Amino acid sequence: MRGLLGTLALLVLGAPAPARADAAFTQFIASLWPEAQAAGVSRETFERETLGLEPDYRLPDLVLPGRPATGAGKQAEFVQVPADYVREATIERLAAEGRRLMQKYQPVLAQIERQFGVPGPVVLAIWGRETDFGRYTEPHDALRVMATQAYAGRRKAQYRTEFILALRILDEGVVPRKAFRASWAGATGLTQFLPSDYFAHGVSLEGNAHPDIWRSVPDALASAAKQLADKGWQPGLRWAYEVRAPANADCTLGVPEVQRPIGDWGRAGFQPIGVRLSAAELAQPASLLQPEGIYGPSFLTTKNYFVIKEYNFSDLYVLFVGHLSDRMTNPQPFATPWAASTQLRTASVEAMQKHLARLGLYGDKIDGKAGMLTRAAVGAYQKSAGLKVDCWPSEGVLQSMGAAR
Repeated sequence: MRGLLGTLALLVLGAPAPARADAAFTQFIASLWPEAQAAGVSRETFERETLGLEPDYRLPDLVLPGRPATGAGKQAEFVQVPADYVREATIERLAAEGRRLMQKYQPVLAQIERQFGVPGPVVLAIWGRETDFGRYTEPHDALRVMATQAYAGRRKAQYRTEFILALRILDEGVVPRKAFRASWAGATGLTQFLPSDYFAHGVSLEGNAHPDIWRSVPDALASAAKQLADKGWQPGLRWAYEVRAPANADCTLGVPEVQRPIGDWGRAGFQPIGVRLSAAELAQPASLLQPEGIYGPSFLTTKNYFVIKEYNFSDLYVLFVGHLSDRMTNPQPFATPWAASTQLRTASVEAMQKHLARLGLYGDKIDGKAGMLTRAAVGAYQKSAGLKVDCWPSEGVLQSMGAAR
């Protein structure tokens, strides 16, 4: 008996202590009650949904005392080369499903286009890209994500608001907590809205008391269309035109601020591929987009390109959605194949941006994402350094900058 008691004592003494609640986090959440109350959240909902709520410190983009900042999650839009992100097999699979869904939801899509001016293939493409037409379920509890980012994220003020609005969604009974799933950054629903987007742009095509973007396809598609319309979508305008760039094209012109009528671009050698444009289309202003610098496909992007970009800031995201929407009605892939095979790591692009900023060539965010402005700044640096001007952030350019420091 004494031996058994001794063994039990050792097991108890050696067992890890039960996990303690994060007291500071609990206190922080409790302090948000006045804001939740002001937003219309009931005390019953607040108590029920925050009881036992714990932070998830595995999420990216957090700033924790005594730990290095985790940085933003490695979104595919910013770490993959275009050929991997806009993968032909994926586009074709989703386009085939999109064509089927165009038939299934034809009356819904027609109503959406009449009401918001956004074509059905565009909102279907957003749904396809965001959640694979509803087949993909986000991995995180939405309320826990908002709470953690509000408490320990880099954008605390933004997520404080998102947390309160997430509570309001639950309070209104639109979606049960178990179905309220989100990405690490809080995007939720079939078409991936933040709670603030939901309240700003959510609309119920089915006449529900509250828009249901989690389980109602018509509501989710209509809400996506309304978000695009609210951000300036122009009915009847394409998102972009693929063009053949002239051999002497200046890739540093590929920034949103450089806009010219499409007809002027054409006279400069940037010829649209496979389409004959009307006089009205030729008069539309457009910007040059070369996602791989002088390599790979080139595009003239319209106002609607930048509207989709407000849905997701990545150029590759817009290319994916725009091209997928085209493929639902036209089977042709991009005329020019992608060329780049490697993408610099985020830390290397960030180092490049800092060097370009010191030289006065770059004035945008230091975020490690090689977007339009970064590529144009790389081209400007290449001009000044006597390098080949291709506007592609490569290892060779990074090494040249290192030698220049």
